[in-house]
Amino acid sequence: MLALVGSGEYLPGMDIVDEELLRRLPEPARVVCLPTAAGTEGDAIINSWSNKGVAHFRRLGAEVEALPVIDRATAQDQTFAERIASANFVYLSGGKPTYLYQSLVETPVWSAIVSVHQRGGIVAGCSAGAMIMGEKIMGLPKMSVGFALVPRSLIVPHFDEFPGILSRITHLLTGTELTMFGVDGYTALVTDGQQFDVLGTGGVTVWHHRQHQRYTPGLIPDRIARQWA
Repeated sequence: MLALVGSGEYLPGMDIVDEELLRRLPEPARVVCLPTAAGTEGDAIINSWSNKGVAHFRRLGAEVEALPVIDRATAQDQTFAERIASANFVYLSGGKPTYLYQSLVETPVWSAIVSVHQRGGIVAGCSAGAMIMGEKIMGLPKMSVGFALVPRSLIVPHFDEFPGILSRITHLLTGTELTMFGVDGYTALVTDGQQFDVLGTGGVTVWHHRQHQRYTPGLIPDRIARQWA
């Protein structure tokens, strides 16, 4: 299960989302928070994200730890990878998406994250953490490659914070087979690869084959979601 979060990680406004994600786990939660996307922002910011993640999930009653995976060197650490692999909920917080991708690609830590996903655990990403889950990562003037855990997709977080953003990025999608998922703050698009549903207080805007539609919290009908899976 993937949870693609627009913004607001670890804040009280995300309680409704994270409580539901924890409820969907078939066993008690073992959460690992990764501040990797903020790895260039200094110890104070990195520690702040780690501490916020631990405090947030502990308040929700989950077993949780944060690991200092902040660059390619730490993403190669087998001990960190093993601790991630033993979790059933991995949360990647925000920062720089391209840096996050380049730090994790072809590393033991990324392999461990994928193993959690493949075993039926939850991998959640907020902002940059969500962007890397698509096939492409939004950038100007061009897009870069992502991990494609959501195939043929472009994930755009903070969607409600930038009026008119759809008109500014549709040219990136023209001539591609990509589906764009624009995720509002305090909102998650959750998918198991077949079904999609929206959790939180906002909505998700989907641009698919030159048409766009906004979906509010709830399960997105299968007849629609099958077009994106």
